[in-house]
This record gives sequence, structure tokens and C-alpha cells, in this order.
Amino acid sequence: MLEGYQPCLGLLNILENLSFPFPFSQSNILGIIDSQNLATDNVSVIEGETATISCRVKNNDDSVIQLLNPNRQTIYFRDVRPLKDSRFQLVNFSDNELRVSLSNVSLSDEGRYVCQLYTDPPQEAYADITVLVPPGSPVIESREDVVSEGNETELTCIAIGSKPAASIRWMKGEEELTGEMTVEEMYDRMFTVTSRVRFSVTKEDDGLPVDCIIDHPAVKDLLAERHLEVLYKPEVKIVVTYPEGLTREGDNLDLTCIAEGKPHPHQINWLRVDEDVPPHAVVTGSDLYIENLNKSYNGTYRCVASNTVGEAYDDYILYVYDSRAGGAPQKIDHAVIGGVVAVVMFAILCALIVLGRYFARHKGTYFTHEAKGADDAADADTAIINAEGGHNNTDEKKEYYI
Repeated sequence: MLEGYQPCLGLLNILENLSFPFPFSQSNILGIIDSQNLATDNVSVIEGETATISCRVKNNDDSVIQLLNPNRQTIYFRDVRPLKDSRFQLVNFSDNELRVSLSNVSLSDEGRYVCQLYTDPPQEAYADITVLVPPGSPVIESREDVVSEGNETELTCIAIGSKPAASIRWMKGEEELTGEMTVEEMYDRMFTVTSRVRFSVTKEDDGLPVDCIIDHPAVKDLLAERHLEVLYKPEVKIVVTYPEGLTREGDNLDLTCIAEGKPHPHQINWLRVDEDVPPHAVVTGSDLYIENLNKSYNGTYRCVASNTVGEAYDDYILYVYDSRAGGAPQKIDHAVIGGVVAVVMFAILCALIVLGRYFARHKGTYFTHEAKGADDAADADTAIINAEGGHNNTDEKKEYYI
């Protein structure tokens, strides 16, 4: 069977005399060449769980299959386990497969396992077992427990003891943040990952969750969460309790100042901008009460609230109307308005009828001054003379006195 490899034997003899970090022989090289008849798969397994190694043979001529550990110690020879490690158990044995399970996998089990088929030359296939170690529960540390609005805060998330190194993402509510990540290699190829994130806070961030999310092939949905505590200055709003409409002379005025902040406002003050508050005005906590208003009280009234973060205010502009101004709106009598409109329309209709009858009676033929006598004139000149009174008709009557 070696005749097909004769051109390579001289080179193989030289290679056997060289130093390699792994066992080297002609049979190993020739086995690799023929290993397409023998197949296996690499395995990734989480520490503490079970790994399964499968050595599969496509065409077996009754050759023996065995499985070796990274130290090339025989784990299984056919269906017999020479190695005294009860964590290895036979799952299946046939002419075409040797399948073995390894329970409670640890980091020391990591390495290259060898499926070997005793042919001439021997065939080998390699299964690399990679042990994954999930990180411990992440921890979020904060530079300060409480931060005031407008200031910057810094959070640190640590994922300890993972293999391979984990990656860390940050989320503030629905917003993804960008952190600075550092990776530190520890003993036995383990890693500790640290991520820091900095951002400025607003009052809307108070109570908002910030999540440190760990991405690692050995674990899912691993995160740590911290809720922000943000201090902010008060928000102030003045509400008119009384009156509901216009403020008129003689009325009373009742204002309430609503102030919310964190911490809660410890002081609320009322003042009148550029002037003194009326002497009989009564301030009770957040309420301002002024009775018997008059126009001298016109002006801007301000409520100022403060806490340890700062202060804020809201203004109310008072304008006192005459006591007769405004008032309750008069009720409109729609029947009266309808009657008046009907009378007016009737009068207009009657006037139109009278005018129509008058013009109908005086309808006739009208002549210009020049047209007088035109019917009796022989020509236009005679008509004009007749119009001017110069008639020369032969029928003109004459009177004689004796």
C-alpha cells in the first residue's frame, strides 16, 4: 500500500529526524493523507456541562477505532475504556462510529482529541474541545449615588472571570451609550472586562434604568441594572383658585403656588415685582389671598420656590377691572329680535309696493321742448318755431274789438 507514497518517503525520513512540538512519524503523515475516510467535529462546551466526541468512519474494513486524549492517552479502544476517568462514557459503538461523552467538563479538559483508525497506514482526525467559561454576575459601580441635573456621572461595569473575554454594552432606557472597555487576562486564560461610561443627566433621567449588558457565547440575558437618582430644581406653576373669570373691583383673589422638585422645595415665597405686596394680603404656605381688590393692586405677582439644587418662579399678572365691567352676559331674547326683524322687513315691503303703484300711475309719453308742435309742422324748422310759440297757422283765432 506504500507504493503510491514512494516519492515522498525520502522527505519523510528527513522530517522524522527534525524536532517538532508534536509526535511525528511517517504513519502520522500518511494517516493525515488518508483521513478523509475518518471524520469528527470540533466541540465548544460550557464549563461544567457535557461534551460529546464522535469519530465517524465512512468505509471500515474491520479496522479498530480508538479515541485519544490531548496527552495521546487512549480513552476508548473500540468499546473498552482503558483510561480510569469515569467522566468518559460510551454513547455509541459500531463499525462506523465511536461516540464518547465527557461530563462535568473543566478547563483542564480543553485541547485536541484524536480519533484514530488502525489501518495501514493509520488514519487520524482531530476534535478540538473549547471550554467556555461564563463571567460572574456583573456589577455596576457609580462615582456618586446621587447627581444633580446638568452634571456628568460615571458608571463602571465589571465582568469577572470569563473565557473568552466578554463584551459589554450600555443602555439608558431605550438609548444605547458608548463605553470605554478594557480587557485584563488572568490565570488559566481567563479574562476580566471593565467598561466605563460617562454622560450628563437631566431631570427626565431621574428613575431611569441604566443597564450593563454582557455578551458572551456561554450565557444569555446577563445584565446588571442601576436606576439613576437625579436632583433637580423646582418646577413652579401659579393656579387661580378664585375668581373663575375677570378680577373686578371689590372681588377677592386666591392664588395657589404648585412647586415640585427633587428634593421637595423647602421654601416658597410670594412677592410683587417692583412693588410691595398689599399690606392686607395674606400668605399661607403656598397660597396668596387678597380681599376687596382695587386697581392699585394691579401688577405682577411672583411665586419663588427653592431647594438645594436651585430656585425657580412663576408669574401672575393681576389687572383689576371696573366693578361693572364684564359681568354676567345678558340673556338674549331671540323672540324679540325676530319680531323686530319681521317688522322692519314688512315696512320695507310696504314701501316697495307703494312706490310701484305710484310709478305705474304716472307712466306716459314725454317730449322734449323742441318736440312741442312737431305734429303740426311741415318741416323741422317750423316745428322749432312752433315750440317757441311762433305759430303761423291760418287757423289761429283772432279777436277784434269794435
